[in-house]
Amino acid sequence: MEDLNSLWQKVLQKLEVSVSSVAFELWLKPIEALDLVDNTLIIVAQSATAKNQILKNHQRQIEDGIRIVFNDDTKFELITPEEKELYIQEQETTEEINGDEERFEFNSKYTFENFVVGKSNQFVYAGARAVAENPGKKFNPLFIYGGVGLGKTHLLHAIGNYIMQFSPQLRIKYVTCEKFTNDYIESMLSRDEESKMEFREKYRNVDVLMVDDIQFLSKKEGTQEEFFHTFNDLHQNNKQIILTSDRPPKEIATLAERLASRFSSGLIQDIQMPDFETRIAILRKKAQQEHFLIDDDVIEFIADKISTNIREMEALLSKVHFFATLLGKKSASLQDAKDAIAENFEAQKENLSMDTITDAVCTYYDVLKQDLLGKKKSKDIVEPRMIAIYLINEIMDVPLISIGKFFGGRDHTTIIHARDKVSDQLKHDIDLKNAISELKSLINNA
Repeated sequence: MEDLNSLWQKVLQKLEVSVSSVAFELWLKPIEALDLVDNTLIIVAQSATAKNQILKNHQRQIEDGIRIVFNDDTKFELITPEEKELYIQEQETTEEINGDEERFEFNSKYTFENFVVGKSNQFVYAGARAVAENPGKKFNPLFIYGGVGLGKTHLLHAIGNYIMQFSPQLRIKYVTCEKFTNDYIESMLSRDEESKMEFREKYRNVDVLMVDDIQFLSKKEGTQEEFFHTFNDLHQNNKQIILTSDRPPKEIATLAERLASRFSSGLIQDIQMPDFETRIAILRKKAQQEHFLIDDDVIEFIADKISTNIREMEALLSKVHFFATLLGKKSASLQDAKDAIAENFEAQKENLSMDTITDAVCTYYDVLKQDLLGKKKSKDIVEPRMIAIYLINEIMDVPLISIGKFFGGRDHTTIIHARDKVSDQLKHDIDLKNAISELKSLINNA
């Protein structure tokens, strides 16, 4: 049978004649075929914006092409590059070592050499490097926290790549918190001691344990108990533990106090949002790696427009380069960048409403929408309400009076006060900056 990529190329050939040339080059041609599981074809768009546009305008054509090339029962799932990373982690791409050991294949692009160091991340970089050079001897556990798209995953992979190169005899286990939880639940459902022992061997018979997004242990009492014992077993045997989260241990809701204490016993480092100079350096590094010809004023423009998410910033750089290539230019101009970012914002705005934004805020802070829009004045409602007002004002072109009406008939001066208070807090409150960054990602992918 033909390999997956060859089959997907046949689908693309059929799509090329069913859509406009611009739509094909911009949205469909960059799609990557990732996997075929249970009659579902997993394909990857080049960005969240591309995913939204493709599903909105070209879903039927893709379904038709897949039916012809694969079979009538084959469906497809379109994911973003970020979702691709999670998918690969979930699948735990492995290779056999010593007959029965598993080893995760780290992304070769995510190395210490490719990590751009600035004021916002210099300390966490130094901590990660020290752990990679002396696993189990310095900073154990290493706890890294920060907002979406700021480099946590890059550092985990950099540590893994370094250890595999310089200490290949060490056994490394890299999982998401969700994967750990699912493995634990599966071992419990089997109800036999052998399965439970296999689970414990899997996670305790390692030299380095990396767990991504540990904040998802929240509210999982049984899993927390098991992880507590796993943590203790590894720590007592001087095995390295590395954890990432979107917030520090003390702020993970319903995390058992003894676990929060264990997580805080080593080195806790946060990754902050990069400053303007670091963002420029990151974009220049990306352009160099991908051999993009991009003018300096274009890089400065992108760095100025996107400040909260490195992944989004790099994705926009790639899009600008693609625009220029499509037009036959040798290098991307400032106008290409303006056109690309305008299209990004337009595509996002089509799916946006005040309801979309407030729903995201309610989900993030676990509050009821009727309370957020109502008259309640408790702290757990007032702060999310002000953040929702700030986000609506920043993201949408909506009059202050309309925002006031949406929030239960509030006066426009109240809306101004809420907006300005959040804006002032953002200048010095790192946790709020991370929350705003994560909320924007939620909203853009809604």
